[in-house]
Amino acid sequence: MLKVLIFAIVVLTIFVFVRLILLRMKMDPRSRPGLLPESLQARQKTPAPYDRTVAISNNILPKRLYGKIAIITGAGTGIGRACALEFAKEGARVALVGRRHEPLEHVAKEIGSAAFVLPGDVSDPQDIERIVRETVEHFGGLNILVNNAGKLSPGTVESHTEEDWDATFDTNVKGVWLLVKAALPHMRKSGGGSIINIASVLGLLGAKNRVAYAASKGAVTLMTKAMALDHAPEHIRVNAICPGIVETELVAQFITQAPDPEAARKQRIALHPLGRFGKPEDIAHCAVYLASDESSWVTGAAFPIDGGYSAV
Repeated sequence: MLKVLIFAIVVLTIFVFVRLILLRMKMDPRSRPGLLPESLQARQKTPAPYDRTVAISNNILPKRLYGKIAIITGAGTGIGRACALEFAKEGARVALVGRRHEPLEHVAKEIGSAAFVLPGDVSDPQDIERIVRETVEHFGGLNILVNNAGKLSPGTVESHTEEDWDATFDTNVKGVWLLVKAALPHMRKSGGGSIINIASVLGLLGAKNRVAYAASKGAVTLMTKAMALDHAPEHIRVNAICPGIVETELVAQFITQAPDPEAARKQRIALHPLGRFGKPEDIAHCAVYLASDESSWVTGAAFPIDGGYSAV
């Protein structure tokens, strides 16, 4: 009889315990995804490890450039392409500028409706006026300018021709000046803006066989600082990014043209204490920061994104 009583008590205890668990599950919405608000359901689906792209797509994080309009030059390949993709991912609408139409179309296809293709040459003043005008007409304003288009002509003082020198400065310096000049009135109408000039670590340091290029990028670096002072009262920030050697088509072309491409690659990697070339995305991440309100107290700065190159 005692054994039967004990057994009955155990069964009853188990039954009560199970009922309590079921009741708790019924009352707790976390155990029933259909009862959760959409934002919390999205948060439950976020994978580990942390992925900012997925978090943005699930509306867990705000997009850092939401509602902003950007012009990006040299947007068909390399750093410009990476900037365009990251800007669009963070909510910006982007005008893709470059001399070759086909690469721009490929990037626009990756981005979708937030992209506007504008073939043009930043060394041509008429093209510059058209680029800015058509961007504003298409998107309705302008908040960000990324001056990324550039030209690299290797050479020394003696080996450079006057044509080499002029072509380098027309793109790397004059083009930056004229684009900023054309963009400023529209940024004022927007209540401010961010100008990001892609300079180079060679705008901070010298290098062999790079006289025209280093001189032009040095000019960009100091233009950046001067423009930052001129336009800070208008809430227009101007900063420069100074990349080291980045894995782009241009860099690949120079390395493959070397007598021993593998040795040339190793030699150049050795210049970077972090032991690798940069990736276009390394530069794009800094550009997103400078374009966003996170950098609202940053102007006149030149950021070496160079794997430690400039620290040696």
